[in-house]
Amino acid sequence: MARITQVQFEHYHLPNTLGVEETRPRISWKFDTHNSDFTQTAYEIEVCNISWDLQTTVLSSTRRKSPDSYLVPWPQAEPLKPRQRISIRVRAWDRSGVVTNWSDQAVLEVGLLTRADWQCQRIAAPWGPGTTDPDPEQLYRKDFDLPKDITKARLYITAQGVYEAEINGQHVGDRFMAPGWTTYDGRLQYQTYDITSLLVVGGNAIGVRVAEGWFSGRIGFEGGHRNIWGPHTALLVQIEITTTDGMVTTIVSDASWSVAKGPIQSAEIYDGEKFDAIKEIPLWSTPGVCLDPARWYHVLLMPPMPESVKLTAGFGEPVRRIEAVKPVSTSITPSGKVILDFGQNIVGYVKLSNINGPRGHKITLSHAEVLENEELCTRPLRICKAIDEYILKGEKNELYNPRFTFHGFRYAQIDGWIGGELTECAEAIVCHTDMRPVGAFSSSHVLLNKLYQNIVWGMRGNFLSVPTDCPQRDERLGWSGDLALFAPTAVLIYDCFNFLKNWLIDVEYDQMVLGGVPAMVTPNNTIPDPIWCRRVPCAIWHDVTVLAPWALFEETGDTSILAQQYHSMVTWMRNVPLQATGATHLWDLSIFNLGDWLDPAAPPDAPWKGATDAKMVANAFLIHSLDIMSKISRLLNQEPDHTHFITSAAAARQEFQDEYITRTGRIVSDSQTAYALAICFDLLTDSQKGHAGSRLAYLVRKNEFKIATGFAGTPFICEALVKAGHVQVAYSMLLEESCPSWLYPVTMGATTVWERWDSMLPDGSVNPGEMTSFNHYAFGAIAKFMYERVAGLQRVEPGWRKFRVAPSIGAEFEHAAAEHESPFGRISCHWETMKGLDNLEKMVMHISVPYSTTCEVVLPGISGQKSHTVGCGNWTFEAEFLRGYEWPVKALPPKS
Repeated sequence: MARITQVQFEHYHLPNTLGVEETRPRISWKFDTHNSDFTQTAYEIEVCNISWDLQTTVLSSTRRKSPDSYLVPWPQAEPLKPRQRISIRVRAWDRSGVVTNWSDQAVLEVGLLTRADWQCQRIAAPWGPGTTDPDPEQLYRKDFDLPKDITKARLYITAQGVYEAEINGQHVGDRFMAPGWTTYDGRLQYQTYDITSLLVVGGNAIGVRVAEGWFSGRIGFEGGHRNIWGPHTALLVQIEITTTDGMVTTIVSDASWSVAKGPIQSAEIYDGEKFDAIKEIPLWSTPGVCLDPARWYHVLLMPPMPESVKLTAGFGEPVRRIEAVKPVSTSITPSGKVILDFGQNIVGYVKLSNINGPRGHKITLSHAEVLENEELCTRPLRICKAIDEYILKGEKNELYNPRFTFHGFRYAQIDGWIGGELTECAEAIVCHTDMRPVGAFSSSHVLLNKLYQNIVWGMRGNFLSVPTDCPQRDERLGWSGDLALFAPTAVLIYDCFNFLKNWLIDVEYDQMVLGGVPAMVTPNNTIPDPIWCRRVPCAIWHDVTVLAPWALFEETGDTSILAQQYHSMVTWMRNVPLQATGATHLWDLSIFNLGDWLDPAAPPDAPWKGATDAKMVANAFLIHSLDIMSKISRLLNQEPDHTHFITSAAAARQEFQDEYITRTGRIVSDSQTAYALAICFDLLTDSQKGHAGSRLAYLVRKNEFKIATGFAGTPFICEALVKAGHVQVAYSMLLEESCPSWLYPVTMGATTVWERWDSMLPDGSVNPGEMTSFNHYAFGAIAKFMYERVAGLQRVEPGWRKFRVAPSIGAEFEHAAAEHESPFGRISCHWETMKGLDNLEKMVMHISVPYSTTCEVVLPGISGQKSHTVGCGNWTFEAEFLRGYEWPVKALPPKS
């Protein structure tokens, strides 16, 4: 009999269901079954209330005839209330009337939903106003007594800045850089913690560390600036404690709190953390401690938070310390410096233990992604020091664990080390938003497998609270163009639905502040004028308003993300500046666009000057967005909009044809990107497709299979070649190792995806350009092609209700595999080939199909492909075929 597993509210994963903002959460579950005969015909959801004393009361038990098990409606008429804690369990009936066992319970607790739920006051350090330089961390403290035993206690907390809380000397929760980065002038996230086990009868104390973080620390483009969202930090705390008699005691931030300067002398995103252990205050967050009045001050009461700023639980998963990586080696540089190599470009910090030395001795950690001439290469960091410092207090076995900074690095130079064996005492702590991994890829090509791992690491490092461009230099901003192009790949690797849902809310906020034109980065206010003018429309970057929600919908089949962002999408499409005369459905020619950003042919100091006409790129993406909007408006039953977008797309397509494509299919710019976009965005007539595809293959072969695309063309170039029937040319490009190519960085020792195809030159020197990062995820969009064409795993319908396994046989691939956790369960496919007689080969394919989905299996054959459609279960297929293609494909001589 089938077993119900993974009961889930909305898109939340445990343990992230405490203090959420949902009042009518949809419910999903999966089936642990490989019985293709099982079909759910009805389900029952039991909802129970969990009271303050942990007593459980059944609120409802609702049975519905339905085959649905994904995002089914909240079963009660009444919504949930603030602070309400509930559990649900599910069971289902099959066609024969047999009922499953009840599932395990899933628990959810609602947070504070309105301003009326907040009783605390906003407090700050009295020295905060007027601060212009980096400010030391603030230590906030409050003592309180509890005369009775406790049954339930919750801490609701946030800061304008970043914080960590302690109760009675014990750390609260496991979040890093909370409350995260949002458009602070529109939304400030708060967190909810269960602190029941940390409180005692009698004296208690809460302590909260607060540092500047993104809120008032230096952040932004071209070196950034300070105090973007406020002149100093502030704190809000509300503790609600229920005792055994049912009484509720509330402890809030108010004038009774005290504050002191902590041992962290500065904590900055770019420049790092400076920790002076001599200035530690022992037992500062424990009750009954005698405080030095010279160090502690009354807090400053701030005016109430403006009503325009929403206090929200948010939707994204927390940023956490995910794993620890030990150094793989140490080395001494030619200048005598000690370098730790962690073997992987990560995002996080270095933790040091077993430190032993005299009081006042300083240890310095400098971070960088690469070495140059065997020395730490910090030039690509620009105006970013990325240095952590620790001053010893002179005790045995001291520990340094940075709290309020992070770096992008593989190498750390350590100066002044004094302690145990360094390789045993140092470890790199990997930090990023704690998304659930949902994808895996492997093949018979070792370098391609390494490329995939580099793509995964690049996504991990740049999905820290918001999707950033890079995690190491004086930038680390939520560039919209990077995400617009990478989102369809991102959803295959991690479940980033809630992460991007949360960020897209801020995208819309910034967009509306700017009068309907999205910001180049979100959160905004970090880019100075003039060239990056915040109000200038820009194709691709601002198309994120359409492309990112669409990628989330295609992955999940959940139209709620389209509904949430629909106003943002339509507003942007209405603000695209079009020509006043002539081609009135295409971009205004006077508007500057970034085009095929970072095309390798562009000058290092002008990455927008690629080989492909920027206006053509903008118009191709305009038509692509119009096509998507026609689908979205139909899905949301917005019929007038649907008619408008269908009509606009058709007119723009014709004008694009007139402007950029000849009758036979030759395209203006005659570049890899031009043909890739035209093929993948369906901008060609049937009579033009053959010539355009052949021309693209010709250009790729002429270029010796090297990449000639930037941001715009890279996600589409290999797919366009396959669509045009040039599979082996696509694979030749995918597997090319000379620069520029996807595998060139791998051959140079890369462990993440680079910003430039040649961030490191073949001689091992770093690209001399100012804009050179070794961890940008955008070019990693090729992983989607690897899933869909090499392994053959392709989504056919939104949400994976139907999918296809159809590997494109080519190159010398002998096996490939992909896995993906769909909304209905784990999908996997693995194929391998073996030599037979008369040049024949046999393919053996293994496929796992989860409940409620169907799979089309496409196998190669001697006389053509054969298809099979299968349902739930584990399946094995075999087929004989002939590799009737040239390999390796020959490049063409460089003739016109």
